[in-house]
Amino acid sequence: MSELFAYAWEPHGVRPRVSDMVVPTTAPRSAPAPAPAPPAADGFEGFYRAHVDRVYRALAVTLRRDDLAHEAVDEAMARAYAKWPVVGALDNPAGWVFRVGLNWATSRWRKLRRESPPPGEADHPALDSTPVGALLVLAELPLPQRAVVTCRILLDLSTAETAEALGLSEGTVKSRLSRGLATLRTQLSSEE
Repeated sequence: MSELFAYAWEPHGVRPRVSDMVVPTTAPRSAPAPAPAPPAADGFEGFYRAHVDRVYRALAVTLRRDDLAHEAVDEAMARAYAKWPVVGALDNPAGWVFRVGLNWATSRWRKLRRESPPPGEADHPALDSTPVGALLVLAELPLPQRAVVTCRILLDLSTAETAEALGLSEGTVKSRLSRGLATLRTQLSSEE
């Protein structure tokens, strides 16, 4: 259980925060300690290891802030763990985690924006394989289009999965994807 929230990545040599660690609760002395459940390879731990990096990268591109994306994926994964019997039964638990992370980050960002002006935007080291020009143009898209493009292209979700993850109709996903990709094509072709 101690490896449950161990990261496969550590951006910029950042050490895990206390909030990232699972803190075991203690049972009252009168109650016998419950036997630990055997780790299931297909359970949350397997899901976490398979999807945490992809969801982080998608949130980093969508939010344009690595620090906020890191916190968002932590929060979303913690919520997924707390509700794993329900979330694990979904057709697309990674889409659910992405959406929860995006909602949490949006709320957090609004709160931070009210308290202080946003800091300068940083490069996204998690996306080194993506051309810089494409990231810059993607960052200029409005958030609704950027979220759809990120889900469809970076997370490789289907139109139906993207619609479910973002709480949109499939028609809205298609139109936002079309407009977003048209803008990307136009901007990238004009740079060449």
